[in-house]
This record gives sequence, C-alpha cells and structure tokens, in this order.
Amino acid sequence: MTRLPVKKTYKLFVGGEFPRSESGRTYEAEGQNVARASRKDVRDAVKAARAAQPKWAGATAYNRGQVLYRLAEMVEARAGEFAELSTGREEVERAIDRGSSNPVAGPYFNFTVPEPTGVVAVLAPEEPPLLGLVSRLIPPVVGGNSVVAVASETRPLAAIELAEAVATSDVPGGVINILTGYRRELGPVLASHMDVNALDLAGADGDSPELERLAAENVKRVVHGRADVQSPWEIASFLELKTVWHPIGQ
Repeated sequence: MTRLPVKKTYKLFVGGEFPRSESGRTYEAEGQNVARASRKDVRDAVKAARAAQPKWAGATAYNRGQVLYRLAEMVEARAGEFAELSTGREEVERAIDRGSSNPVAGPYFNFTVPEPTGVVAVLAPEEPPLLGLVSRLIPPVVGGNSVVAVASETRPLAAIELAEAVATSDVPGGVINILTGYRRELGPVLASHMDVNALDLAGADGDSPELERLAAENVKRVVHGRADVQSPWEIASFLELKTVWHPIGQ
C-alpha cells in the first residue's frame, strides 16, 4: 500500500504564539504548506507589536542586548536545521553574527536622546532567506522598536524556523512578529496602516513607489534596507533623536 505524503502546515508568528491565518488560506513554498496571511492577520500583528513595544523600549539597552545575544546562541544551537532551510552554513553564521555583535546606542543623559520610532514593518528580501530577514529585523529591535516582518515569499521556511527560536527565547511576545504570504498583498496593508511608524522596503523590489505613497499618509519613516550590511549605524534608521535644551549656570 502506497502512503500519501502528509505535508506540514507552517503557521504565522504573532504575539509570541503560532496562529493559523484567520482566512484559513495556505500556499505551497519549498514543498510545504505555508500560512498565507490576510489583512486581518496584519492588523493583529501590528496590534501585538504596539502592545509589546513600550515595555521593550523601557528595558535598558544592555538588557535588550543580552536578550538578543541569547537568541543568537539559540540560532547557533540549531545551525544544522537553519543551514538546510537557507543557502548553507555560511549564511547561518553571518545571521548569527548580526544578532550577537550587540552594537547598542544607549540613552545617555545629554542634550540629544535617542528614542525608538515605535512599530516597524519590514519587507524582508527574497534572498538570502535567513540572513536577509535577520539583517533587517535586528536593527529596529535593538533600538527598542517592535517589528512586524513579512518573510521571503518563495523561501519562508527559514523565517518560520527563526520564529520557533524566538518563541523559546527571552524575547517578549509581540516584539517580533513574522508573517508569511504574498508580499504584494501584505505590503500595501502595512504601508497604509496608521499605527505603523516606519517601513523597511528591503524586499519591496518594484513596488517601492506605491508603498512610499501609501506610507506618506501618516508620514511613516521609509528605509531602503540592504541584507549585506552590518553596522551600528543601521540602528539609527529606526531611532528618533529627541533634543532637550538644558540651561547651565545662573
């Protein structure tokens, strides 16, 4: 008797949990069934990110760095699985380095104080599937923002594996949310969402002009990120510099 293969259905990662898409839709990618997020799933993810952001921003930069370093350790412990779902061991090692370098800008008492932008939407690059996502995810999170990320459409399994590592780490639920699905369907919803403060168009490709137009409705900060950059200056793209004048002397 010939057995029929039973494909696993991968879920979304929202608010620290793994829900199915409320629409019940899936699509096939990398030989597996992957949840196809809907407009409501986007709204749920933004709501979860907004709820988690103040407490995450209130943590010290040192504490956030410790949490993300622990996440990098957990990814390294599962390097074999990640290598199978990405472009190989080298990509996994570079992704781990993105999360463990800990280049944190601290809120020093001075005339100018960095504060997080808020909720950041990220359209991750199609390739490389793991490094591209991590490279665009880490800078806003390090700076105290919460993130709603749309994973690679054609190769989403590495992002789902990353979500499983995040779920078992010390990252608070809702700080990192990962959606799978069609980016041309989800991108405009995120770009036009009035409770999203910044938009990283690293994986937008030819859709950038329309997404920028939608983002202008609530004056979102728009960032054209790259997957091959590792620099503490990437964090500054997702920080607001609040300047306070403090008189000295009589």
